Amino acid sequence: MSAAGLSPRQLAGRVGVSGKTVERWLSDDHLIPHARNREDAAQALGVDSTMLWPKAVRDVFKTGPDREIVRSYPYRSACPSTVWGELIKDARTDLYFAGYTNYFLWLEQPNLIETLRRKTEAGCRVRFLMGDPDGEVTRQREAIEDVALSVSTRVRITLEHLRRLGPLEGLEARFSAPADAMNHVSLSVFRFDHAALVTPHLARLVGHDSPLMHLRGQGEGGMWSRFSDHAEELWERGTPVTLG
Repeated sequence: MSAAGLSPRQLAGRVGVSGKTVERWLSDDHLIPHARNREDAAQALGVDSTMLWPKAVRDVFKTGPDREIVRSYPYRSACPSTVWGELIKDARTDLYFAGYTNYFLWLEQPNLIETLRRKTEAGCRVRFLMGDPDGEVTRQREAIEDVALSVSTRVRITLEHLRRLGPLEGLEARFSAPADAMNHVSLSVFRFDHAALVTPHLARLVGHDSPLMHLRGQGEGGMWSRFSDHAEELWERGTPVTLG
């Protein structure tokens, strides 16, 4: 302010705030003014606003593990089907669907069978991890959800679609192990190369009513890696399903 020849009161007049407000700006390094006030103050002082409040820039641009969060949705159904479609289309080496039923994919993705066929032909590994339709956790979940289209029915619909595809080189399917079923039913991980869509299932809610995170891996030890490792662990202990 001294370089601009302005006192706190004069700056306050230029910005349109009280003198006490400017005094708070000067005394509290953690206080970030409203964006409009930052720009007006910077213009009055003849400097860039980022010089005055660099923390405002750090808060806008994600750093560290936060960079992996592309977007979050309060409901899985709020994530546009086009996002799923683009992620499937862009994957080159690895498509891994580790929802408990994966049923909704066949409804929301047009001609998914042919899309997956082309993916395998291009050398992409395609895997489906499902819950055992005859398992105890499946029966428990059906009682909790209490909906007409039961969990076991939704799993069998996915199996029906996969058997229309297979046997096919590059296409694999497994049921999660009984000891892992509870962990599987409570968390869905869908991986597309180094991107993922993750849904933690809330209480009695079905998948489309639970929240979803869109992640993009940025190295080891981040959220993408942790969820990916979880899904791989379930896969390793899963029971292979014959698609022929």
